[in-house]
Parts: sequence; C-alpha cells; structure tokens
Amino acid sequence: MLLALVLGLSVSATLHAQTQDRTSSQGHVDRNEIVSLREAREEAQQRDQQRLMRLLESDEALTRELEQAREAHKVAEQKQQALRVQESAQAMVEARLSARQGEQDEAIAAFLNELKRHASEVRNALGEDSWLALGDSPLPPRLEEADVLERQHVETVVDSLAALTAASGQAQKLSLPVADASGEVAKRDIIRLGDFAAFTPQALLQPGNDPDHLALQADTPAEVKKWLAPFAAGDSRTMAVDPTQGSVLAALQQRPSLIERFHQGGYVGYIVVALGGLGLLVALVQYLYLVGVSMKVGRQRREPDTLSADNPLGRVLLRFAGLDKHLAPEALEARLDEAVLAELPRIERGQPLVKLLAAIAPLLGLLGTVTGMIVTFQSITVFGTGDPQLMAGGISQALVTTVLGLVTAVPLLFAQTALSSRSRTLTQVIEGQASAALADHLDANETLINAEA
Repeated sequence: MLLALVLGLSVSATLHAQTQDRTSSQGHVDRNEIVSLREAREEAQQRDQQRLMRLLESDEALTRELEQAREAHKVAEQKQQALRVQESAQAMVEARLSARQGEQDEAIAAFLNELKRHASEVRNALGEDSWLALGDSPLPPRLEEADVLERQHVETVVDSLAALTAASGQAQKLSLPVADASGEVAKRDIIRLGDFAAFTPQALLQPGNDPDHLALQADTPAEVKKWLAPFAAGDSRTMAVDPTQGSVLAALQQRPSLIERFHQGGYVGYIVVALGGLGLLVALVQYLYLVGVSMKVGRQRREPDTLSADNPLGRVLLRFAGLDKHLAPEALEARLDEAVLAELPRIERGQPLVKLLAAIAPLLGLLGTVTGMIVTFQSITVFGTGDPQLMAGGISQALVTTVLGLVTAVPLLFAQTALSSRSRTLTQVIEGQASAALADHLDANETLINAEA
C-alpha cells in the first residue's frame, strides 16, 4: 500500500515535474532554440527517477511528501468547493439576466431602430451641405450598421441633436476658405445664420460638394444683398431670411432680367423689337420735323406781310400771291387747294409706316406664340410631360413674343396718334390761312367792283 502510494506520488510528481520542465524547457527553447523536446523530456525523467530513489531511501522524506500532498489535495478540494459555490451563484445571476434580457430584447431593439430612423431622418433632412455642418455642430452619426445598442450611440445622437438645436438659433462668425466667381479660393469671414443662410458682407454663399467647399453666389438678389453688409458690420439687426430653406431665393435668382427676358423671345422677338425701334425712330424724326414746321408757321402767322418759303403756309401764300387775280373764284380756290395738297405729303410723312408697324407688331407676337406652342407640343410628343423644363423654352417664347408685340404696338399707336394730331392741326392752320387769304381777295374785288359801279 505504501509502495503504491509512493509510486502514485512519484508519478504525480513526475507528471508535475514534466509539465513544469516542459513549460520551462519550451520557454527555453523559444528563447534560445538550443535544447530539443526529447532532451528536455529525458532530463525530466531522470530528475523524477532520482527524486523517487531519494524518497524510497528515506521514510521521513516520504512521509513529509505525503503530508504535503494531502495538504495540497485538501486545499484543492476547498478551492473546488468555493468555485462550485461561485459557479452556482453565477448561474443564478445568468438566469436572472437572461430572463430580463428576454423581456427587454424587443424594447431595446425597437429603441435602436427608432434611434437609427431619427438619426437618418435628421441627416437626410439637413443634408450633407447643411449650413449647420459648418463650424463645431456635427450632424448625427449614421447607425445603419449598429446591431447592438450601446450607451455611446444614445449619447452621441442626443448630444449632436442638442448641439444642432442650439446652433439653429444662433448667428455665428466663422473663417473658412471661399471661392469667388473667378475660382480663386481665399479665407474669408463668413456669418452662419442658423440653418437659413451663410454669407459674406458682399454676397450669399452656396455650398459645394463638401461643407468646407464654399463659393460666392454671383447672382445674389438685390433684395437680399442690401442687408448683408450692415448685418455683418453690426450696424443693423435686420436680415432677409428665406423660411422655405432656399426656394424663394432660388426663384429670385432664376427671375430673368429685362435683357434675359428679351432674349427668351427668340428670332420673332428680335424682329418685333427691331420693327418697333424703326417705327419709333421714324415717328420721332417726323415729330421733330412737325414741331419745327409748326414754329415756322406760327412765326409766319405773326408776320403775314413777310412771306417766307421755309414753311408750308408761306409757300401756299406765295403761290396764291403769284396767281392771276382775274381768274374766277372757283379757279382761284382750286389753285389754292392744289397748293395746300402739295404740302400735305411732307406734313403727313411717316404716319402710314408707323401705323403699319403698330398693326404688324401684335401679329408678329401672335406668330411667336404659335411657333412657341408648336415647339412645346413637339417636346411633349417626344419627351412627355414628366419634365416641365423641356417645355419651358417653348412656353417662354410663346408668352414673351406676345408681350413684346403688345409692348411694341402700344407706343407706336401713341406715336402715330401724336403725329396725326400734330399734322392735322398744322393742316387746319394752313387751310384756314389759305381760305382767309382767298376770302380777303374776293372781298377786295367785290368792293372794288361796287365802287366802280
């Protein structure tokens, strides 16, 4: 019995020594790469054999080793018992946590999904080019790849939403690189007004592909531009803000100027405006001529004894003065009417052309309307009605040419009316003075005849 116990202890000690020696020898091999595994095993067996021989030669040493083995066994049993108790407690905790996890799995998963949805909605609503992305207000992170809810997810989303909320009601001054119309990039002082606008004292800013890539808007509306410099300098607390997040500004920027609207009329619009300009030029020249003639006729009326050939009235009276006064009154009247009619072409010159252009301008506008609608229907036939921009060109031409035709015709009508009124007045003056001269001549002849009789 004692020999079996000794042999068991010896085997245990041998295995223990072999394990230690293998570990140490393995570490030694890893460190020095000299001793092989076979040599280490042989050395361990030799040490175990020597130890076993010492124990067999001394009963006292064997007893001491036995006691130590029993003590070690007892300690191992105590540790094993403690580990079993600890394992039982951990199993109870695990069961309780598993039960709670089972109860809360659905709620946590639903909360994570809601957190993902809200974070994505905020990013999509603001966009990567949101003005709130400028400065120190980061957008909420995307959580599409998050499978397990972690505390940092909730904290990050909540903190970013709080920062965005605070930044949306603040006007912040920043210094960022901005590109001008020529493409030159330089650092400029900009002002970010919440998520509504970002601008310099000269113009509004437009975002690029990256929040750090900004550019000046060359077509900043004048209604907004006048507020930028005073607000940036602190001289004014009034600022034009687009509550639609850019829709009103886009509409103002796309609003064409007078020249751009003129070019929208196309070739028909150019013809209408050219004819209108020609008609107004003719009307202006003729009106100035009539004004000059009226002044000369007025001077001739004030000086009836001094006849001048530089005005229609003077020429008519000179011609009447050169007639044979012995002619019959009917012949004199006919000659006088002939002299007056000879002056009418120059007085009424240009009026038929102006009247014609005033009548043609609306017709040309109608022609542009028809051609524009033809282009529009052709676009609808080819591309359908899904894209309104494809029809915008034809509709624009259709409307603008009509406007140009009317705008051209109205001034031409006024000009033609002014010319007609001025020429009619001048003609009436000439006819009246000519009739008065004939009447005076007839009265003088009749008085002379009565005196002779």
